[in-house]
Amino acid sequence: MSSPAGWYDDPADPTQQRYWDGNTWTDQRRAQQGPSPYQGQFGAASQYGQAAQHGQVYGGGAAPSEPTRPAQPQYGQYAPPQQPQQPQYGQYAGPQQYGQPQYGQPQYGQPQYGHPQQQGYGYPGKRPNTTPDGQLLSGWWRRVFARIIDSIIVGIIGLPLTGYFYYKYSQVLWDYLKTTMDAAEAGTPTTTTSLPPEVYKWMIPAVLIGLVVSFAYEYLFLTKKGATPGKMLLGIAVRLRDVPGNPPGAAVAKRYGFEIALSAVGLVPLVGTLAGFIALINYLWPLWDDKKQALHDKVAGTNVVRV
Repeated sequence: MSSPAGWYDDPADPTQQRYWDGNTWTDQRRAQQGPSPYQGQFGAASQYGQAAQHGQVYGGGAAPSEPTRPAQPQYGQYAPPQQPQQPQYGQYAGPQQYGQPQYGQPQYGQPQYGHPQQQGYGYPGKRPNTTPDGQLLSGWWRRVFARIIDSIIVGIIGLPLTGYFYYKYSQVLWDYLKTTMDAAEAGTPTTTTSLPPEVYKWMIPAVLIGLVVSFAYEYLFLTKKGATPGKMLLGIAVRLRDVPGNPPGAAVAKRYGFEIALSAVGLVPLVGTLAGFIALINYLWPLWDDKKQALHDKVAGTNVVRV
């Protein structure tokens, strides 16, 4: 695209101007008299996004001259701090120096605007579950495995007291099943679905003795050590939610008494089904509770924590 006629910087002598008739250079020249109406040197173009320098127009031709570099201070002279050069719109700012943040980005260790940093354990952006004084709470699976270990230990400890009752219970139950199967083979099946009363005669004492042994096991270990052997193996313990240390006897009694009550009610026909469902919900409750408490923890005001 041709430039309009006018005076422009002489390409051969930058100290004077030369007349352009719109198609070609003429022989008319004059001394520099300030910037021309188009403030440009014929054929010189600014880069896209850069402010036009004196003697440049948007067009095509020679590249702009190198910018003047700031003078370097002599040894011993005070050098004022240089202001960082801000890139013009459309210019590439160049790579940032290592350790310097990009414009608008926080430095290392500083929180982003509107996003406070989280501290402690857990995934980034997710606050860990702790007691009010900051002790980390136990996960659900640790509690489950600790309960399984403790159940095995309690069963072994209570076996001398409950073994006879379970033996008699199994005999009665086996005789009942054998009689039912023989009747079915003879063509006279029984229609009743209830167990014979003698089964409960041996089952109820065995269960109650087991609960007493289990309560004594929990009470002694929690009040003295803060954790049962199963919890010790898994690195967890029981404490009051608001007070660190071993839980008091009253809290342990409330905590395990709630579970014993559900187990005892579970022996009652019909009602036992509802009690069994509540017992299941009790063990699953920490999965969605924000304080990681089971129902028996809420009754006693306790938490299971990492140690």
